[in-house]
Amino acid sequence: MKRLRVAVIGVGALGRHHARILSEMEGVELIAVADSQAQRGQEVANKHHTCWVADYHDLLDRNVVDAVSVVVPTVAHRKVAGAFLELGIPVLVEKPLAGSVKHARELVELATQNETLLQVGHIERFNPAFQSAQKLISSPKYIRCERTSTYTFRSTDIGVVHDLMIHDIDLVLSLVKSTVSRCEAFGIGVMGQNEDAAQARLYFENGCIADLTASRISPTVSRSMTAWSASGCVTVDLNQRDVKRYAPGLALTHGMPPLQRAAQPGADLEALKKDVFGQFIKIEEAPVEAGGPDALTQELREFVHCAVTGEKPLVDGLQALDAMSVADRILDKVAKHQWDGHAQGPMGPYPQSTVPLRRVA
Repeated sequence: MKRLRVAVIGVGALGRHHARILSEMEGVELIAVADSQAQRGQEVANKHHTCWVADYHDLLDRNVVDAVSVVVPTVAHRKVAGAFLELGIPVLVEKPLAGSVKHARELVELATQNETLLQVGHIERFNPAFQSAQKLISSPKYIRCERTSTYTFRSTDIGVVHDLMIHDIDLVLSLVKSTVSRCEAFGIGVMGQNEDAAQARLYFENGCIADLTASRISPTVSRSMTAWSASGCVTVDLNQRDVKRYAPGLALTHGMPPLQRAAQPGADLEALKKDVFGQFIKIEEAPVEAGGPDALTQELREFVHCAVTGEKPLVDGLQALDAMSVADRILDKVAKHQWDGHAQGPMGPYPQSTVPLRRVA
C-alpha cells in the first residue's frame, strides 16, 4: 500500500515533535520539513532521514505531498495553511486556527470550497483525563477551568487568550453544546504587547456559566477543570490525569437529610462531619487510560487516518472557528475598559508597549 506523503511546515519547539512522530508512524512517509532557519531545518531533516526546504512554496504540489502539518507562528497560519487548502491538500494546523476570526473563517471557507480536510490542533481533546471526564459530565450547569504556566518566551506573537485559554474555550464548548449569550473578561499585560493573564466568564443560552482563568506568568503550572451538573461534580487534573466524581450517596438521596439528623437530640456532629464524604457524598475515581500513546501522537494518527479515509476529525475547522469567535469576544471585553486611567495598575507603571490591566466595564 502506498504510504501517505506528509510534510511538516515549521520545525521549531513543537513542529520538531510533529516531524519525529510522523517519521515513525506506520503508513506515513515524512517527505520533507520546511523551515526558514537552515540550521534548524537541516538538523531535524537529518535526524529523521528526510529532506529540508527553506520555502514551503516548494511543496505546493499535489504530486509531491499528500498532506501537511502546519506548525508556524499563528500570524502565518492563514497564508501557509491557506496555500495548501487552495490546492485541495489536507491540512493539520496548530491552535489557534488563525490570528483573527476573519482569517479563521477564510480557512474554513477554503476547506469547504475545495472539499479538503482541515483539522486543528486542540490537543486537549485527546487528553485521556478529559476523555474520561467527558463521559461523566452531562448537561453541565457550571464549569471552572484554570490553566497557568511560567513564561516560556514562545508564542509571543499572540496573547494568553489565544495561547492558553483557547484550549479551555474549546473544551467548554464541546461539553456545553450551547451558544455563548454574553461574556465578561479582564486581563493584564506584563511581558510585552499582549495580555499575559486573563479571566473570563461565559454565559450560555442554556443557562450554563463557565469561568476561565489563564496565565502564562504564573510561578506554578496548572491545568484543571471542575464541572457541576445535576448528577454531581467532576474534577479533572489534566496534568496528573486524575479524574474524580462527587455524587449524592444513598444516605443523602434516600435517608434522613443531614441537617435534619444534626437537629436530632443527642446528634453526634463530629460523626456526621466524617460522613459527609463517603456516606452523604460518594467519591469515585474514574478510570483514565494509561500507557497509551501521548496526546500529540493520537492527534497526528487521527489526522493521517482522516486524510486517507475522508472522515471528519475530532476538531475540525468549524469547531476551531467557534472557539476563535468566543476568544474574540473575550479579547473585546478585555480591551473595553482600562484600569484607572490605563497608565498604572497594581504592578506599577506599565511600559508604553504593554497592555494595561483591564477589566470589563
